[in-house]
Amino acid sequence: MVRFFLNIPPRLPLILVFTVLLSLGSVCVFMTGGSITAWAHEHDEHPADQTEAAVEPSADHSHDHGQLDGHSHSHDNDHGDVHGDGHGHAVSPVGLLPLWTVIPFVGILLSIALGPLVAPHFWHHHFPKISAFWALLFAVPFLIWNVNLGIQEILHIYFLDYFPFIILLWGLFTISGGIYVGGSLRGSPVVNLVLLIIGTFLASLIGTTGAAMVLIRPILRANEWRQNKLHLIVFFIFLVANIGGSLTPLGDPPLFLGFLHGVPFFWVTTGLLPHMLLAVGLILAVFFVMDTILYRREDPNAIPVADPNAGGIKIEGLHNILFLLGVMGAVIMSGSLKLDSVTLYTGGNHPVAVPLQNWLKDAIIILMGILSLRTTAKKLREKNGFSWFPIQEVAYLFAGIFMTIIPALAILKAGSVGAMADLTNAVHGPVRYFWATGILSAFLDNAPTYLTFFNAALGDLGKLETDIPGMLGYLGESLRHEIFIKDLTAISAGAVFMGAMTYIGNAPNFMVKAIAEEAGIPMPSFFGYLIKWSVPILLPIFVIITFVFFA
Repeated sequence: MVRFFLNIPPRLPLILVFTVLLSLGSVCVFMTGGSITAWAHEHDEHPADQTEAAVEPSADHSHDHGQLDGHSHSHDNDHGDVHGDGHGHAVSPVGLLPLWTVIPFVGILLSIALGPLVAPHFWHHHFPKISAFWALLFAVPFLIWNVNLGIQEILHIYFLDYFPFIILLWGLFTISGGIYVGGSLRGSPVVNLVLLIIGTFLASLIGTTGAAMVLIRPILRANEWRQNKLHLIVFFIFLVANIGGSLTPLGDPPLFLGFLHGVPFFWVTTGLLPHMLLAVGLILAVFFVMDTILYRREDPNAIPVADPNAGGIKIEGLHNILFLLGVMGAVIMSGSLKLDSVTLYTGGNHPVAVPLQNWLKDAIIILMGILSLRTTAKKLREKNGFSWFPIQEVAYLFAGIFMTIIPALAILKAGSVGAMADLTNAVHGPVRYFWATGILSAFLDNAPTYLTFFNAALGDLGKLETDIPGMLGYLGESLRHEIFIKDLTAISAGAVFMGAMTYIGNAPNFMVKAIAEEAGIPMPSFFGYLIKWSVPILLPIFVIITFVFFA
């Protein structure tokens, strides 16, 4: 079967794709039109009017939410109110699309999961085309259904989310590739444990993506001699790329958005510290036992002998830390400044506008990356095993993911009038908030998922964002609201912790996977990671956290 696919003439797939797109596009147009029409008649409105009518958002569309992990994440105000019109806000027509419109999104996830297993050679050479296929499978019918709204949403997802996401990843990947950690570092269980602890707490200071990109190569180099090292990368994703970012808004995108929406900066430091310490402690305990067992199975003759002339651990390319700080400063700046916006498109039901601070942030990140390339010796990057393939793979695949995720995010934001109304209406209380936010964050974008339930928790109590500092106890005990504190803690922990459940749960996960694979480590597939690693290890720990803190 694999040989059959490899021998397909190069033009035949293009012809088949074109035919499938035309056929499915026609079907989608008629079915989608019917679904919107039915909903509109049920609410005594006209579908055409609803599609073109202006949506009154809960806040402006300035989209000034800078992120440490790449996403601009301005979905909080673009698809209507969290629970539809339950709070008096109109809902975007995109949020009223039927649930089956997420099929291309599911398709690209299945392709990422099964492609490397079923046809590895074909996948390795053609994954950009596969990503483009699923993107077009959604985009073509979407544009036929409503060209103005389609252009609006596509421009929004790419200029406000994808481009900032990939620019930040490129910058951190490029700069960290110029930092070489070498010397006498060798991968024993104790050394690996220390590296994971350092990376876990570093993630809250420079973001999960920054910490992951800085430390992934040293941990790979320290364990290069070992035969059993796949588990190291998995636990690295669990801790450094996800749960470690729990203690500051700089650590993970949803927490940064919470800060921009009124949550005091250091609230998560104390609010999530017990939950983070319990999760990290349990995960590290499992890791240390597993790493010790596997370490003892290694060939004793393969253990590298410490070189007395190595002089301990040495770090080269330290000047790149200045460029990392420049990236962090640019991200913080983009979330703090309030500048004018550049309007890209006005043909939909709201303009697509990119704030100047976002352009400035991206320009600074690109400049930091270029300076790193110009000031770091090529030999240093060669010692790091640096190549552009990991970032290219992420760029191609996530270009398709961001396109196909449009209806999924919009339906979630539509709340009580969307196709996921049963879910959003049923989620109340810390236990449900923790699991609903977490599970959706594992497969969707964790920042808009966080904001969905963040606003839902406020709506349940009839509160506004201006009330948040008081409810969190920053304005005296009389205004402190224990119910909201528990709800917000559960939402925050779910969004950050459960991003570790899949490769697409958080920005650095897939990047770490790609770097490890390039280093020769056979990483598990999408489902292999989920079934063999994250579910059996993380889910029991999350159940313990539920009973200890939320139940």
